[in-house]
Amino acid sequence: MCGISGIVQFNGQPVQKNQIQVLMDQMRHRGPDDEGLFLHGVTGLGHVRLSILDLSDAGHQPMLSNDSRYVLVFNGEIYNYRELKKELQGSYEFRSRTDTEVLLAAWQRWGRGCLNKLNGDFAFAIYDTLKQTLFGARDRFGVKPFYYVYEKDRFIFASEIKAMLPLLGQRSVNPKMVFEYLAYNRTDQSEETFFKSILKLKHGHCFTLHKGELLIKRWYNLEEQLEGPNPISPLAYREELRSAIGLRLRSDVPVGVCLSGGIDSSTITSVVYQDHGVKDLHTFSAVFGQGEKMDESRFIRAYAPLLRNMHYAYPTAETFFRDYTQYIETQSEPSPGISPYAQFKVMQAAQHHVSVTLDGQGADEMLGGYTYFYGSYLKELLTWGKGLSFIREALAYYQQHNSLRALKYTGYYLLPSFLKLFLRSRNTAMTESFFHTYQQESDLEMHLFSPRSLHSFFLQHFEYKLEHLLKYDDLNSMHFSIESRVPFLDHHLVEKTLSLPSNQVMKSGVSKHILRESVKDILPPEIYQRRDKIGFDTPADQWLRTPPFEKLIRELLHDPRFANRGILDPRICLKSYELHLKKKVNLGREIWKWMHLELWMRRFIDQGVSLHPVKDNRVNISH
Repeated sequence: MCGISGIVQFNGQPVQKNQIQVLMDQMRHRGPDDEGLFLHGVTGLGHVRLSILDLSDAGHQPMLSNDSRYVLVFNGEIYNYRELKKELQGSYEFRSRTDTEVLLAAWQRWGRGCLNKLNGDFAFAIYDTLKQTLFGARDRFGVKPFYYVYEKDRFIFASEIKAMLPLLGQRSVNPKMVFEYLAYNRTDQSEETFFKSILKLKHGHCFTLHKGELLIKRWYNLEEQLEGPNPISPLAYREELRSAIGLRLRSDVPVGVCLSGGIDSSTITSVVYQDHGVKDLHTFSAVFGQGEKMDESRFIRAYAPLLRNMHYAYPTAETFFRDYTQYIETQSEPSPGISPYAQFKVMQAAQHHVSVTLDGQGADEMLGGYTYFYGSYLKELLTWGKGLSFIREALAYYQQHNSLRALKYTGYYLLPSFLKLFLRSRNTAMTESFFHTYQQESDLEMHLFSPRSLHSFFLQHFEYKLEHLLKYDDLNSMHFSIESRVPFLDHHLVEKTLSLPSNQVMKSGVSKHILRESVKDILPPEIYQRRDKIGFDTPADQWLRTPPFEKLIRELLHDPRFANRGILDPRICLKSYELHLKKKVNLGREIWKWMHLELWMRRFIDQGVSLHPVKDNRVNISH
């Protein structure tokens, strides 16, 4: 895991060392072990390295091919590098034990065709010094980031948005992204970012840049790889899991597991311990204290009889108030909830013990881990004329969860689009002018809130939703110089899982059926029998009622800058916050969105303006 960057100028002016150095300096946390740059006329490449495989200087980047024609900057891991290296052994003389050199050799041998051979998480750029062409690619599901700016006179790319900001002029906010963030709680659903001039290379896409012309192509389409419905036995599914996790244990530095207490991270922990025999495993968890709804310590400590190296982070309202400016800086864009902060604290704890962690991201999106997926499954049964199955599953869901939430989602999915938009946006505090201007530009409702079937819903999540979780995972881990790996997103495992019939995923009122059955012999009973889902979440409702946050939020809402943006109506916000303080409603997510958006504007758009409110210039807001 590293940080990559580069500049290609189209005006004939050579790239200067200090320009690349600026990009690298902003990402030093991503690569504290080494750095390097390459200059070739109008092209410059930079790299900061976190050493994971072959810790010697042989892994230095930018890496040149044996004939010095190709120059590579690479972020991520190619997990099947050993197998590819054997295949390439006769055609390339290897000088290191790195996966970086294997990628470079694979490019020389197969060109763009090498992408289909890679099992890994990656973002990279290769410069051809002979043709003066830059090629870049991003992994199948967007685990590793690739941001870029494409202007008339230049192309800039980097692993993080904030690395490029010092090289840009006036910054402008992307109002469409702000609308979808406020109305739908969504980010990272397209190639757009919250910055108008900054885009990201979409997952499963690659590009070629030659003589100022940028050509982007899709190299991987998940839907085209699926065959089904193809049932699979729990034993065969376990073997797929074992293989995916085993590949991600390849490392020359210590590997740990982020253990939330849910079935996904517990599965990884149990497979690493039982199937791969790693008995000295380190785990890292967030706990919130007894009585907190979000606390999962009772499930996490089910592993106490087995594991000696269990580490805990303790996020609180006090720690978050101390950390929120650093957290906002780390994220670079607004986040629609405080839950990533729990992971931020987990990574902070992990940095003292390991350089690599395994995380359970992706399992929910392909195994129906959210309640609304069960609502989609019920809709599928209903609309496909399977009335008896619908009744049986609806009753089973109620018996398992004592809740009608899944049925409520089913009803919601059956509504026409205009009613869905009304219901989703009626509780927002957007000004009428902002809402009506940008609702016309958004088509997100069609992509994420109108599932035709459970299978199509999973595909929509991989295409439009999963990436924001992967972004938090990357930014939180790399802020503390840790590489996070996500074994559930091994593409072989994903393709097999999304080819399953629905009743192997949802069954008898419970999701993740095939996963539960495949690992029930190694999971602690209390985790195998869990039916709820929490994950790395935070008690945001309570935190935002504490006196320090109350003072901060009131000052933000009275600040003229907040009102003058024309996005949120401070009167509506304040009235809603008063209800929240009185515990008549729980609006922690909405309040955090207002707060994060405003503080982000001050840090990244207003350029240098203090994050803190103006205390002596209040707007008159009637109660």
